[in-house]
Amino acid sequence: MKTWFITGISRGLGLALASAAIARGDTVIGTVRGAAPAIPEGSGTLHVLTLDMEDGDAVEAAVERAFALAGRIDVIVNNAGYGLLGALEKASDAEVARLFAVDLFGPFRLTRTALPHLRAQGSGHIVNITSIAGRAPGAASAMYAAAKYALEGMSAALAQEVAPLGIKVTAVAPGAFRTDFLSPHSIRKSEAEGEAYAASVGRYGAAFDAMAGNQLGDPARAAEAILALADAEKAPLHLLLGSDALRRAREKLDAVIEEIDQWEDVTRSTDFPVSV
Repeated sequence: MKTWFITGISRGLGLALASAAIARGDTVIGTVRGAAPAIPEGSGTLHVLTLDMEDGDAVEAAVERAFALAGRIDVIVNNAGYGLLGALEKASDAEVARLFAVDLFGPFRLTRTALPHLRAQGSGHIVNITSIAGRAPGAASAMYAAAKYALEGMSAALAQEVAPLGIKVTAVAPGAFRTDFLSPHSIRKSEAEGEAYAASVGRYGAAFDAMAGNQLGDPARAAEAILALADAEKAPLHLLLGSDALRRAREKLDAVIEEIDQWEDVTRSTDFPVSV
């Protein structure tokens, strides 16, 4: 059985994952900002720590507390986070600073604090929950996409740093799942963008509003996918969750390859000439 440290288990994917892990007999150390969640009893064990991911010092203290409780941790899931929607032009400094504090710097400080323990174990799996917005962004989510892009990049580089140490890293990019992610619990909206962005930000924002409660993704099935990921002998560096995420990722890759091919001559033209 595994021991997990999962941030943000009060709702959504974090709650589904903690519930599934406990149901199969694993130990979960989970963090919440407020009251402990109502998780069905299983054969596993639950420890709940109160943590605000915006508080970097508290993040580091929570990691140390988790390892003191468990002795060793097999899987760390950086799940806690929220979204910011709206036009980039309307995003305030304070909104963006808080977004990055929670969605990027929190996971960074958590991971940095955990790595000496994982190195001492000679094992461990860091799972960073990013978003399809971090691989194939759309209008109305520029700064959220930026934070998730950064977490994707951190994951890819970190995986190469720690592979020789027996530590795995996976960036999990979900599409739209039927959680309350689009509710005020997990989404902030910048000031209304006005008519200038009606055709782009406004259209995407309306689509997000219409999607709430009708998302394709089942969080319970996503949790089972992450359990399988943690159990896999050879885990992927990147994992998409949801058919909508798959579609968006493929469309983005196709567009990138097409653009690279169109501009290949210009790209190659910037090298120093090869001496004959």
